[in-house]
Amino acid sequence: MLDNRKGAFQQAYRILVGTDSIQLINKTGIVWDSGKVLNSNSLITYNGAALRPFTKYYWQLALWDKDGKPLQTTMANFEMGMMGMENWKGTWISDRNDVNTMPAPYFRKVFSPAKQIKSARAYIAAAGLYELYLNGKKVGDHRLDPMYTRFDRRNLYVSYDVTSNLKQGNNAIGVLLGNGWYNHQSLAVWNFDKAPWRARPTFCLDLRITYTDGTVDVIKSGDDWKTSLSPIISNSIYTAEHYDARLEQKGWNTADFDDSKWRGITLRAAPSKNIVSQVMHPIRNVEEIAVKTMRKFNDTTYVFNLGRNIAGVSKIKVKGEKGTVIRLRHAERLYANGHTDLSNIDVYHRPKDQSDPFQTDIFILNGEGEETFMPLFNYKGFQYVEVMSSKPIVLSEKSLVGYFMHSDVPAVGKIASSNSLVDKLWWATNNSYLSNLYGFPTDCPQREKNGWTGDGHFAVETGLYNFDGITVYEKWMGDHRDEQQPNGVLPDIIPTSGWGYGTANGTDWTSTIAIIPWNIYLFYGDSKLLGDNYQSIKSYVDYVEDTSKGYLTTFGRGDWVPVKSTSDLEYTSSVYFYVDADILAKAAKLFGHQNDYLQYSALAEKIKNAINAKFFNPATGIYGKGVQTELSMALQWNIVPDASRQMVADNLAARVKADGMHIDVGVLGAKAVLNALSDNGHSDIAYQLASQDTYPGWGWWIVNGATTLHENWDMQATRDISDNHMMFGEIGGWFFKGIGGIKIDEKQPGFKNILLKPHFVKGLNHFEASHTGPYGAILSSWKRTTKGVKYDVVIPANSTASVEIPVIGGTKVYLDGKQISNTINISAGRYVFELK
Repeated sequence: MLDNRKGAFQQAYRILVGTDSIQLINKTGIVWDSGKVLNSNSLITYNGAALRPFTKYYWQLALWDKDGKPLQTTMANFEMGMMGMENWKGTWISDRNDVNTMPAPYFRKVFSPAKQIKSARAYIAAAGLYELYLNGKKVGDHRLDPMYTRFDRRNLYVSYDVTSNLKQGNNAIGVLLGNGWYNHQSLAVWNFDKAPWRARPTFCLDLRITYTDGTVDVIKSGDDWKTSLSPIISNSIYTAEHYDARLEQKGWNTADFDDSKWRGITLRAAPSKNIVSQVMHPIRNVEEIAVKTMRKFNDTTYVFNLGRNIAGVSKIKVKGEKGTVIRLRHAERLYANGHTDLSNIDVYHRPKDQSDPFQTDIFILNGEGEETFMPLFNYKGFQYVEVMSSKPIVLSEKSLVGYFMHSDVPAVGKIASSNSLVDKLWWATNNSYLSNLYGFPTDCPQREKNGWTGDGHFAVETGLYNFDGITVYEKWMGDHRDEQQPNGVLPDIIPTSGWGYGTANGTDWTSTIAIIPWNIYLFYGDSKLLGDNYQSIKSYVDYVEDTSKGYLTTFGRGDWVPVKSTSDLEYTSSVYFYVDADILAKAAKLFGHQNDYLQYSALAEKIKNAINAKFFNPATGIYGKGVQTELSMALQWNIVPDASRQMVADNLAARVKADGMHIDVGVLGAKAVLNALSDNGHSDIAYQLASQDTYPGWGWWIVNGATTLHENWDMQATRDISDNHMMFGEIGGWFFKGIGGIKIDEKQPGFKNILLKPHFVKGLNHFEASHTGPYGAILSSWKRTTKGVKYDVVIPANSTASVEIPVIGGTKVYLDGKQISNTINISAGRYVFELK
């Protein structure tokens, strides 16, 4: 509930949980009563009687405000799912085809509820992808379920409330299975076609019906189901989908359909012994995007331009003769002649023939009036769609739309400024982040679609300032634990079929194992993920220590895709070795592992000392060769001795000026350089770097029409030229930190205490940043006035803030007309500071 009063905080709480809403109101039938607890905590772990599968629980929160008065609260509920493999009744089933069979299989079963239905739940797990139907209608609005995991170690199931989908009498369940990453038939350099888990897609389903008399019936997958091949004659998560409408079986998922020609199924073993709930924001068609322009070359060739680069699918509506073959080629670029150019994104595709073209859907018409096609088991990265038909067709701009698909994480951050380039850059950064969020963070939505670990942690702060992404990262860290070798080593793409355990998958990339759980702890104040990963971090750090020499390591890829200057690999990898050891030591202290804390805090200090002994010249304040990446990484990751910090920062500022006030970094430097400058007295220079509109820099992409971040600073480069990559994406988080000044207090994480350190940078007249954290909305907004600067702050109830306002010369700070210090601690509420 919202308490906008100044100083608002929670004096006490009480949580009640029960299985009956009426009883809960009357304080009877309680399964957990926390009692009245006198503190302001908000992250409370259930501590009542063991929860039961398939049970609905009601809970009520009682709060007392700062004056000790109770606040009005509402009741909420949650429902438990399977909770264990032993609760499944169904059997895993598939059709009788092998991995090389191209068409996707249909499955169906007809049943009749025995009594009047009170409620119904469908639980479905799949290896591959599925679409679930009841009585002819798709269940839910998810896309590409279930999310991709290491299939032979963990499988996800999804739960649906299907009460309204059922009826008395005959009902039909239909399931359509796609290959996904489970049966990767396309050939590419990542060897997913050779994955150890690879098999024909399979699923297990329990439809659990509760009748009004309290009895339960389970309709389950088993040997009484039937199967047939579908009109989806080919589907690849990597390339595209092919659909032959002439093969449609209308009504296949309805009760009255004649399935006498369908075949029996085959029973299968479960892909893994670990079937768990998909507890995360699903992928959806989040945004429909109309075509901006269409170019007709002739009556069989059209090119559609969405006006922006997205990840997702297109949907076409078209009339034509039966047997007309339509190809929809999706691209990020056009050739000079106006046709689609795939050369920047098809470089890792290794087709054995012409039957599986890259990012090209194939739709064969049945000739029965207007037909619609949208792929179900694929997504692409694109701005342009070239439609090529074997026979003449008539299309208009309204014949095609694009759908921006991604994990549907709620937006929690926003910025607005007086510089339109900054606003466009923030928007483009978020577009790239979402384009690469498909149940796990990826590098690009077209050429690879891989969970590159480095890209994931470079962008994690940008992701968490802007979106409530905790559930996606919790899932991805489970993938990390699944993929970690017994000796602690991780691959640099996760999940993986086995590729990526080589010699370059080192600390600068696979530090995800530590950096992401630590950031989740900082942003949410929730230590669970850090605890879940604790042993994995420890195993990883131990491996790097065992293989290091003198506490330094060359285990890594280095500063990938730099502008021109390279950085020492041993230096950059060792910095991340320090980061991991430092996070491990902090986690050990948090969890009370005193011996580990002493061991790993000492290790972190030894790594730092070794880095400084070899790479730092204390007389000159230079690290390595003194390039931007080397100087900024030392500052960003707290390698620099305190006494030398300002000298190193001044050297970085001087180096940026010597580089023509432009960045000269790769991915490691892009993560560090803006923070290193703005955190150490050079925010104006950081802003100039961030807002440069000439090469090289983020703004150069934007002024040249980019609506997403690119993979290469050089837009004319010949390799590493995806137009939708997230690896340079730290800038989206830096806007919140480096200009808005919304920062995390490590001692009171989850924005329990907020550090507000705005920078009123030259070149901006106004900047506003807002972030909704665990306690509510935080606002940091400043505007230049005729007298100076007006700084507007909102701190949510139950939080505090430590404010540090930058002052220059004789500038004075006023609050409510009274002069105050430029550093002040404030409680919840709204405050308007004035600088004169």
